[in-house]
Amino acid sequence: MRKKLIFPAIALLGLLLLFNSCKKEYETIQSIDEAKIQAYIKQNNLTMTKDPSGFYYQVLSQGGGAPLLNKDSVFYSLAIKSLSGTSYYNTATYSTEGTYLGYLSPEAYRIALTGVNRGGKVRVILPSYLAYGKNGTATVPSNEIILSEITVSPSASMVDIDDKNINDFLTSKGLVAVKNPSRVYTIMNFVGTGDAISSTASTITVNYTGRLLNGTIFDQNNGLTSQLNLLIPGWQKTLVGLKQGTKIRFFVPSDLAYGATGSRNQTTGAYIVPPNAALDFDIEITGVTN
Repeated sequence: MRKKLIFPAIALLGLLLLFNSCKKEYETIQSIDEAKIQAYIKQNNLTMTKDPSGFYYQVLSQGGGAPLLNKDSVFYSLAIKSLSGTSYYNTATYSTEGTYLGYLSPEAYRIALTGVNRGGKVRVILPSYLAYGKNGTATVPSNEIILSEITVSPSASMVDIDDKNINDFLTSKGLVAVKNPSRVYTIMNFVGTGDAISSTASTITVNYTGRLLNGTIFDQNNGLTSQLNLLIPGWQKTLVGLKQGTKIRFFVPSDLAYGATGSRNQTTGAYIVPPNAALDFDIEITGVTN
């Protein structure tokens, strides 16, 4: 009978040793991360607060707007890099990220922004075990400590942010555009003399190029034919009344384009149009059927 107990006892001992080994390794990663973070803070003479969960944060600017509450929408830009300065992510120029503060992820960002005002800025250092861990990602190495800076827009309205982004772009390029009641900005390059588009039920044929405000071409087509009401609202609100032969450039606020969801490649899942992106179109109307 006693011999039968030997193998289960050995197996149990092995499991305990394995468990303790894993636990010790996890604690070692924590201590290594902590030492690196402390060295970075000291080297850069930073004053940071440590959250009980293990991450550090610092308010770089309180901001001059209203305080952020969990129920509020928050629009922001995000920069993520390693402690050595390797950049892993930056919000695209003229693009804005946004959600409700209470939904912001990871939780460390939400905690760091609680009590900050609109227009504020925070720095967050995530130890690797709270970031991408030992697996990392395609771009972030294993066990990498992540430093993030979050800059909150002074505005609580994406409509106002889009308008500012479009105006900043126009100013930077020396362009003059007319703002329509729909909030689309237009530059008429050539007035056509053919049939006018009578309604959104009209079928149009166009040559066009679509760009993000940073200049990236996300779509172009010569000879696209479609019923107008199947296209984004910004086109519908701009093209009705224009005549065949017209050449126009116009700038569409994000809510009249692909909105907060953006547009993704159906195969890869990568963004074609980022969320909350205003768009820049050049269009030539080559055919109209009413």
